[in-house]
Amino acid sequence: MSPSSLRNASPDIGFAESSLGQSLLRMLSEGSASNRNIADYLLRNQVRVTALGIEELAEACEVSSATISRFARDLGFKNYAAMRGAVAETLQSMLQPVEKLRSSIARRPASPALESLGYAEAAITATSRDLAGAKLDRIGAGLTKARTVYVLGFGLSTFLAGTLAMHLQPFCRHVVEVAAAGGTEVAASQLATITDKDVLVVISLPRYTLAAVSLTRFARDSGATVVSITDSPASPLAELGHHVLYAHSAHPVLPSSASAALAVIEALAVSLMTSNKANVAKAARHTEAIAAYLVGEHQIRTGSTQKKEGAPRRRTVKQS
Repeated sequence: MSPSSLRNASPDIGFAESSLGQSLLRMLSEGSASNRNIADYLLRNQVRVTALGIEELAEACEVSSATISRFARDLGFKNYAAMRGAVAETLQSMLQPVEKLRSSIARRPASPALESLGYAEAAITATSRDLAGAKLDRIGAGLTKARTVYVLGFGLSTFLAGTLAMHLQPFCRHVVEVAAAGGTEVAASQLATITDKDVLVVISLPRYTLAAVSLTRFARDSGATVVSITDSPASPLAELGHHVLYAHSAHPVLPSSASAALAVIEALAVSLMTSNKANVAKAARHTEAIAAYLVGEHQIRTGSTQKKEGAPRRRTVKQS
């Protein structure tokens, strides 16, 4: 990734796509348990790491200082200080727009509720900056061709999966909301017959569930195309996705914010709806099918007419 591209990316994505970030992702995938903990922490807390001493980082990762030193050497650095310097250097070109955004949030009224809205705004802005329309179009084309599109989300991601499934149903051959009818056992049963003709869209934000990871791995091993909607390259769903859509979810109070993920789902739905004339016609037919159950101008006009027709007529008295 070029330096200019790194500057345009959000910190999490840009850092992960840098040379150092790629090394950390390899360590996250292939390293020992302690090294995976360290790599995960560095990928998620780059700014904080630049201010931490080796003992403080060791405490945060629940490992020894000696393990941190070995980790730094395994990455090709002389010592921890050299690795921390590389983290700072990688971040330098990325942080200016983010710091401006954080300063803007800090200047707002000191209200947790308003701060939450500010974080939602920041997450959607960062997500939009990283998202490519061509990537959404490719995913949409795959969804259209699939025999069955399976949509999976547990916990707080369940409602996101339901929203996506409703958006997809008018335009895909067959859509299955995997966990809608129950828990992990029902979801596993739904995915039992998934094949290379199918697509699984999995949605998972912190806190990630083991079931989402294991079922996604099963679907991928069965040959299905996997689309992951998650928050970070450090997410366990990132390495399992053939296509990955990142939705920033950082929040000062909640485990994660779903605002950006919902925006990504809507963007994917719009991309699919407008991808060809056939889908435009499907949208029109879908609207006609549900029109009788919606409040709109037709119902208002009908009600108004009925009221006028049903009103008693005023009697006139002919004067002699």
